[in-house]
Amino acid sequence: MLYTASIGAGEPSRIGFIVSKAVGNAVTRNLVKRRLREAGALSLHTHGTGLAVVVRALPAAASASWEQLLSDYNAALAVTTKRLSGSAPRSASTEHNGTTTEGTPRA
Repeated sequence: MLYTASIGAGEPSRIGFIVSKAVGNAVTRNLVKRRLREAGALSLHTHGTGLAVVVRALPAAASASWEQLLSDYNAALAVTTKRLSGSAPRSASTEHNGTTTEGTPRA
């Protein structure tokens, strides 16, 4: 699973990893984490600024090859960055037709 959020355009991208005990023992978790770090480092060449990325390794990552893990990482990053760039910012307005967001009339 990969989550992406935009941060300031001039700020360097940040990548965090979550590898729980469900992935495997300490040796397996560290292997998965090292592989994910390398995949993240490779992606910084194209997304060097403006992104905050969180990668949550699923148990299947323990048995995945490096090529499969890299392919899955790149595909998930492409989907989330495309979704992020296509989303419109939410309105900060809390008023709708003279009512509050809960639907109660304004006093």
